[in-house]
Amino acid sequence: MEDNLKYLSPSWRDEVYKRLSAELDPEKMNHATTSLVSVYRNCPDGKDRYFLVSCTDGVIEDVSVGEGEPPEAEFSIFGDYDVLARMSRGELGAQGALMSGKLKLRGNMVKALKLSSLADRLNRVIATIPTEF
Repeated sequence: MEDNLKYLSPSWRDEVYKRLSAELDPEKMNHATTSLVSVYRNCPDGKDRYFLVSCTDGVIEDVSVGEGEPPEAEFSIFGDYDVLARMSRGELGAQGALMSGKLKLRGNMVKALKLSSLADRLNRVIATIPTEF
């Protein structure tokens, strides 16, 4: 049985990168070129954290996690830790979270809504990782 990885830790990030790269080929990613940083507010430890995914022509190029100021990205999503964790568990869709006001977006809303199915695809893969939230 696999050990649970701590959510947003470096080892969790490594597993996310490995699984996304293995399971999502450029066709499944619609050959998209984009970057998305999720900014987590109200984390259990009181810190703000971020989770960045970027892809070029549908190939996962970078996955990173960290504390404090997030890196620049085409899209930035801001939300409470609990909401973003629910998305990572596959319990909440990106479009629904945005439209209900649970998340705030910085970037082109029309393009973000078009790409929301890709975010959900990423989260379905991430949800398969044994994780301690």
